[in-house]
Amino acid sequence: MHLDVAALRDFYATPLGQIARRLLARRIRAQWGGAAGETIVSLGFGPPFIGAYRGEAKHIGAFMPASQGALIWPSEARILSTLVEEDQLPLRDNSVDRLLVVHCLEVTEHVTALLRELWRVLRPEGRLLIVVPNRRGIWAHVDTTPFGYGSPYSRSQLESLLAQCLFTPVTFSTALHLPPFDRGILVRSATAWERVGARLSPGLGGVLIVEARKETMAPIKGKTARAKALRVLVPVR
Repeated sequence: MHLDVAALRDFYATPLGQIARRLLARRIRAQWGGAAGETIVSLGFGPPFIGAYRGEAKHIGAFMPASQGALIWPSEARILSTLVEEDQLPLRDNSVDRLLVVHCLEVTEHVTALLRELWRVLRPEGRLLIVVPNRRGIWAHVDTTPFGYGSPYSRSQLESLLAQCLFTPVTFSTALHLPPFDRGILVRSATAWERVGARLSPGLGGVLIVEARKETMAPIKGKTARAKALRVLVPVR
């Protein structure tokens, strides 16, 4: 079950939430780079992370699941957020260049339907970026942040799930290596925690970040049939 959108908003207003937003936004930007002239969509709670692309992308939208609720975003300009059914996105086939999924996959009740819908709207050369709680990380086991809710994932679970829905993982990484506690000294030293944690225990970050590409042909399962040899060649008249 999705967290209420107000709880997500309130978390990112706290000192720990601001640090988490900054660290994740930095990683997303490093992964994606620029996106001039492209269409960017987030599903879940994406405004803290896609806001930096507002002056760069051709089209941008923050899709928020109906079971979560939606915020008006941005508050000072044309509204770019909307309420959606996560497995029935109001988009044309092959219409999105960059797709960010955060605070969504771990709490949805329709994982396969959701991923198939993402496959439908993503362009063949598009880029899907998913952020989920890491099963091995401490953030998934502390319910004082939004990353402590829902079903966390391991790398192997994500790989299997994506393959079932015709996506191929391209890169895996982790983030949020600082402890998930809103304490002054921890927040002030967050950059050092992140740098040291990424070097010494990369698999124990609070979240997994996976980028995947869309496969346009389904794999063939089972044994392949052997072609029959032609024994008699008949000329065409």
